[in-house]
Amino acid sequence: MRNIQFISGEYYHIFNRGNNKRAIFLDKYDLNRFFLSMREFNTDKPIGSIYERSFRKEESGLIKDKKIVDFICYCLNPNHFHFAIKQVGDNGIIKFMHRLGTGYTKYFNQKYENSGALFQGRYKAKHIDSNEYLLHLSTYINLNPETHQLGSSTSKSSWEEYVNPKSKDFCNKGVVLSQFKNTLEYKKFAQESLEIIKTNKELQKELLGS
Repeated sequence: MRNIQFISGEYYHIFNRGNNKRAIFLDKYDLNRFFLSMREFNTDKPIGSIYERSFRKEESGLIKDKKIVDFICYCLNPNHFHFAIKQVGDNGIIKFMHRLGTGYTKYFNQKYENSGALFQGRYKAKHIDSNEYLLHLSTYINLNPETHQLGSSTSKSSWEEYVNPKSKDFCNKGVVLSQFKNTLEYKKFAQESLEIIKTNKELQKELLGS
């Protein structure tokens, strides 16, 4: 599945899980650190660590770097994550995912005095090659915690961004929401789509590229 060429302007489904299905977020601080990494490592400029980057911000004010990926939606669960992202810079996905994986693994291993791989091999990637796939995938990702019946402090998704106009924006939602009259119409579509996904094993396989 990873034997694909990432093309700027195209959309991709990226996902991975903890090694041997282990938890990758043990508390809300881990979850927040991973989300912070998603924001801070999304830059076209070299970056050492989040700690080093905080000093650069203090010295030069707000850093306005160009993004190398656009997040369409995301979900973070105790032992796995899913992203729908668009590549906007050369090798953007490869650069971003390398920074995210190595940076968070270093943080996790230092905090819990572990060593070795945190994630189950290289992340998985599938080209989002149709609008239908994109719409169903947005549902699958946004409501993924509900699919797995999660409600803990170690799960988080972009669902609130999609249905609450007052929420702070992290994702570029326009490609999805522009196809609906309003957020209520998208919410209705998403909830109906989720029920289909739950009962349709073939659709689940297609979404996961398996």
